[in-house]
Amino acid sequence: MRAVDIIQKKRNGGALSKDELSFLIKGYCQGDIPDYQLSAWAMAVFFRGMNAEETANLTMVMAESGDQVDLSPIHGIKVDKHSTGGVGDKTSLIIGPLVASCGVPVAKMSGRGLGHTGGTIDKMEAMEGFRTELTRDEFIAQVNDIGLAIVGQSGNMTPADKKLYALRDVTATVESIPLIASSVMSKKIAAGADAIVLDVKTGSGAFMKTLEDSEELAKAMVEIGTEVGRQTAALISDMDQPLGYGIGNALEVQEAIDTLHGKGPEDLTALCLALSSHMVVLGKQAASLAEAETMLRDRLYSGAALAKFKEFVAAQGGNPAVADDPSLLPQAPLVLDVPSVDDGYVAAIQAEELGLAAMLLGAGRATKESVIDYAVGVVLKRKVGDQVRKGETIAQLHVREDNDAVRDVIRRVQSAYSFSSEQVAPSPLLLSVVTEQGVQRF
Repeated sequence: MRAVDIIQKKRNGGALSKDELSFLIKGYCQGDIPDYQLSAWAMAVFFRGMNAEETANLTMVMAESGDQVDLSPIHGIKVDKHSTGGVGDKTSLIIGPLVASCGVPVAKMSGRGLGHTGGTIDKMEAMEGFRTELTRDEFIAQVNDIGLAIVGQSGNMTPADKKLYALRDVTATVESIPLIASSVMSKKIAAGADAIVLDVKTGSGAFMKTLEDSEELAKAMVEIGTEVGRQTAALISDMDQPLGYGIGNALEVQEAIDTLHGKGPEDLTALCLALSSHMVVLGKQAASLAEAETMLRDRLYSGAALAKFKEFVAAQGGNPAVADDPSLLPQAPLVLDVPSVDDGYVAAIQAEELGLAAMLLGAGRATKESVIDYAVGVVLKRKVGDQVRKGETIAQLHVREDNDAVRDVIRRVQSAYSFSSEQVAPSPLLLSVVTEQGVQRF
């Protein structure tokens, strides 16, 4: 095979075989194919797309490029969940114990954040002593013992995806749906789950800004799962405003704990129940979504999910007392009010702007070398539809000190809010569900 022939075939709209994709990706990773040729291929894919079989083959080539986790020693159907990312998205901290308390094993590998806030791993490390690295034997034994473990991703998992993403990032090919879908699914498949539930965000605070693009991405990922024999479902959820109220690592852990106490924000609770319901059905612990939701509500409001969270934190070296005493989490020494600049009803919130505000305070990483401050962040006091008077607090900043940079963040938060003289209804949280059977809009 020659790389130039494969590039030409894709440029002309042809479908590549798994052997051709394997030759191209492996050759690139081994240094036999130069980056300018893979860049040309990526651009051809951007314009010509890929069919479902082709995208699944690319996914498996990337999944097979590094370590693959064998979860077969874990009893039961292992169900994983992945979010395409949003502002204030702390769902894994709630869903893990909630689903495990229903008898579905959750053996999850999560990443760190690069952007507005930390990833799930960073949030868990806000709990003092919490171990996010376990040996394979420890990981499997813990899931068999308590039904739940969440750890950082292996250093050699999907190295082809890491290398290809870095190239896409500098060649204007990141937004290709087949390349996004294969990137996400290669990691999920390498992590070994039997079934996968996806939370695809849409809106101003999401990577995919429109419902149509989000559904197209969801369909591509569900098709990959189907092609490679993994049951997969995707929910499209709104990210036109942050999820819940807290944005920042310890702040989000505290909100997750509040939710496990049955006192969480309505939108966060609803999304966690919806995603968890699909996981429980795929894990064959309920015959229908309605039955699963009834079971999950019982576990949430009876305290069973909270008890599972404590068990999980203790098993990975953290202090389970944090579940009853959030003051054990890192606390910022200063909380500053952000006053509204207008009267009226909150009409819209630019979620991404609030995420960037939290990052500027130190809650996220601007570069891979950045060090996260677990205590800092933003807590919203008003969301879309709420009435507010000029000068009233719309948000609070948790900070180390008050300085010019923090004053700039206050102005950024203020500019993220827009107001209307008329009552505004927030967008529906759940917009559609994508399964092997197709798309169902709510």
